[in-house]
Amino acid sequence: MTPRVTTSVYVNALVRRVNAAGGMAMVLAKGDETAGALLLITLENGVNTGVWERAWTSAGAYRWTQVSSQVIENEEEISNLCARRRAADPDLWILELNIADAAQFAVDLDG
Repeated sequence: MTPRVTTSVYVNALVRRVNAAGGMAMVLAKGDETAGALLLITLENGVNTGVWERAWTSAGAYRWTQVSSQVIENEEEISNLCARRRAADPDLWILELNIADAAQFAVDLDG
């Protein structure tokens, strides 16, 4: 079995990569340091481009999937979604990335 990187290490690497590329990354909620799930809010120039979640697949790899088939433009809706997810899973990490092709940074980091 291949060892997995802890969630806190993954989050720190993602934040550093986005910031180094001239974007802005922010941890909105910290979850379990070792194996917390991830919810990613992506923005480009302050405009929401999606909400994504990272899940472990049966194939033994992580996969990012969009939470909604439509972009959520209302910030209150996003806040409510995050609150519901955190209530159901207090180990959940929530990150916000504001950079072009934000989701691709996360996909690339997963290899």
